[in-house]
Amino acid sequence: MSRKYTTILSIAGSDSIGGAGIQADIKTACAQGVYAMTVITAVTAQNTRGVLTYDAVRPELLDAQLQAVLSDVRPDAVKIGMIPDGESARIIAARLALHKLKNIVLDPVMVSTSGSDLSSDDAVKAMTELLFPMASLVTPNVSEASRLAGIKVDSTLQMMLAAMSILDCFGARAVLVKGGDLPSPGAEITDILSRKGAQPVQITHARVNTRNTHGTGCSLSSAIACGLALGERLETAVRRATLWLSGAIDAGKDFSLGRGRGPVNHLYKNHPDQN
Repeated sequence: MSRKYTTILSIAGSDSIGGAGIQADIKTACAQGVYAMTVITAVTAQNTRGVLTYDAVRPELLDAQLQAVLSDVRPDAVKIGMIPDGESARIIAARLALHKLKNIVLDPVMVSTSGSDLSSDDAVKAMTELLFPMASLVTPNVSEASRLAGIKVDSTLQMMLAAMSILDCFGARAVLVKGGDLPSPGAEITDILSRKGAQPVQITHARVNTRNTHGTGCSLSSAIACGLALGERLETAVRRATLWLSGAIDAGKDFSLGRGRGPVNHLYKNHPDQN
């Protein structure tokens, strides 16, 4: 009797330094024991210090990638990352709707960790109108939540208000506002998980003192998608993914790669001697 892989489809940009985007998603899926398939939306030239430039994959090739994967394999979950323009968002939305895919985790990548713009205004508009209502979870960081909600997010209360606004304005079913970029007087980070018809949940985890945070948002959203693919409930998937990422950051905090923000140690559980 043949066995079936648990699968996720990552729809995202490629990162030439290997710490974020498609490359991070594949490593994350491997760490969770899930098979990763990919559709590349953009090719970036970047390193640990920033994004030098990028090109969007032409629409015909983007659509062909989606058709190739989805005509052969139905993924158990989908992670969406970098969407460089509105046409890409519309193509992705059409294919996901056609195949009635579920367990969609959308990381609304607008600005890289180093501060580079990665998404046009047209992309954000198409993303919020077409993809947010399809997503099981949207995972903005503080700056992305501020832009989406139109308010300055600088506290846990403002994170809650921003999450509620995103739920109400864009039809998202659940929002995880990540608080890692907020200054914190203590040793913990608080994220806010908000769902329609439920009280917000605060998820706290340890803050690790390190510059090696390249690709954390990509990795977290991918890990959550893996949890959903494996049949976990949303809050369980978020908590487990957050715990795993905290461990990956801690395991990679003392490594040196490049001259900027290094990556996390995705495979620390698989190779404990590399911690």
